[in-house]
Amino acid sequence: MPATLRNLAQRLGMMAHSFPGGVHPDQHKLTGASPIEICELAPVHILPMKQHIGAPCSPLVHIGDKVLRGQKIAKSKGYVSVPVHAPTSGTIVKIEEHPIAHPSGMGMASIFIETDGDDAVDETLEPITDWMNTDPAVLRERARMCGLAGLGGAVFPTFIKLVRDKRFPIETVILNGVECEPYLTSDHRLMAEYTEDILTGMRIIQHMVGASAGIIAIEDNKPEALTAMHEALANADDMNHVRVVELPTRYPQGGEKQLIYSLTGLEIPAGKLPMHVGVICQNVATTKALYDAVVLGKPLTERIVTLSGDALPDPANLLVRIGTPVRRLFARQGLEDFTGLQIVHGGPMMGERLKGPDIPVVKSTNGLLALSGNAIKAAHTVEQPCIRCGHCSEACPVSLVPNLLADQCRSDQFDKAESYQLFDCIECGCCSYVCPSNIPLVHYFRYGKGQLALERREQAFAEASRKRSESRDARIECEKAEKAARRSRVRKTHPPKVDSNSPAKDAKSAANTKPDEKQ
Repeated sequence: MPATLRNLAQRLGMMAHSFPGGVHPDQHKLTGASPIEICELAPVHILPMKQHIGAPCSPLVHIGDKVLRGQKIAKSKGYVSVPVHAPTSGTIVKIEEHPIAHPSGMGMASIFIETDGDDAVDETLEPITDWMNTDPAVLRERARMCGLAGLGGAVFPTFIKLVRDKRFPIETVILNGVECEPYLTSDHRLMAEYTEDILTGMRIIQHMVGASAGIIAIEDNKPEALTAMHEALANADDMNHVRVVELPTRYPQGGEKQLIYSLTGLEIPAGKLPMHVGVICQNVATTKALYDAVVLGKPLTERIVTLSGDALPDPANLLVRIGTPVRRLFARQGLEDFTGLQIVHGGPMMGERLKGPDIPVVKSTNGLLALSGNAIKAAHTVEQPCIRCGHCSEACPVSLVPNLLADQCRSDQFDKAESYQLFDCIECGCCSYVCPSNIPLVHYFRYGKGQLALERREQAFAEASRKRSESRDARIECEKAEKAARRSRVRKTHPPKVDSNSPAKDAKSAANTKPDEKQ
């Protein structure tokens, strides 16, 4: 249904809550029925020092050290940060820069672990079996210690979202099992095969934030996951206030704000978070990782990854240790020659096009796609001038005007772009998908956001420099005033001594002599 008709139907009460815009790309869920396979250990695992939003970690190990699976090998250096753990037992052989999942091919300091094959486990963290009677602050610290970050792709540190704030009580926990990106099925298979673990993870989240109600959101193109969740809830006698909601397939249904509005009708104002409307939204893979951390005492060292694409001979869903080289995964599924192919980290809509497969799996790796030249050409052709058709505005799920935003970013008018709510853009790619002129609109938005962020950093640096200079000048003036005050006090309490042989004293004595004495 076109966006204009859908919005009109919603206003007339003919349709339930439905976010504006959105698109219906071909799903290509090639691995929807493929059970999760356990991937073999790699000879060497590569662990970048930043696998989350926030500050990078600093290594705790040195070359030659022996480590165990689950052992913390890099510590957090800031609040918005989580540690990194060894995915298997072995020896630290290198600590150096290595390419990461970024379109530029940039590198980052990484720890190289040579696998010893024993896969011995560090049992320092004990399971918290009685989590229902455990202080939520203790459980939150467990999530931080185990390195949990949002596994839906945002990789925001999980412990920060699980805070209980009396100012904003949480009423509803939403588990995001939508997985609206084409090709990706890792969350689908996780819900179908680890249903009970996910439900227990939801109970833990409800206990931590004090929520009574819960919603599990799944799109209607995942019947196996829907059936598994319905059956598990029917057998759970302590989850009467939790329900499964089946949503129509539409991208980007899995966006946090879009999903919350579709389920509850609550709109999150610009600059606010779901907690400000009494909701917390968590990805199902992150929920399973929380279960592992609390109930099993396992840090985040593995995740499920969808390997797919029209150029991959054997698509699959794999349970992969973090740090596994991507080239090795593709070789396992029958792809070794990447000539003329494009590798995408994530989904085709919001994922990142890579320069090659020589990167490691990280916490944000929910999918790896190998796409042929024909598929890439269909999505990336020569950019043409904008014809002002308005398709991008109709498709935008945030109700922005993408073509005007792109014009401002292209002409470096970043302040004006910001006034057009540039930072409300979720970079879903719907506008680029429907653009008949093949304008890479999201690229312009990312450029504009990056430049604005750079300007703000420079302004903040200049302001800090100005304050330091003013503080220094004030300190110098204060010191001068103190010295002057000390000199004044000294002059008052200790008058200067006069030399008896000095001419000044003789002149003074002569002036004070009486006339009679002069005669």
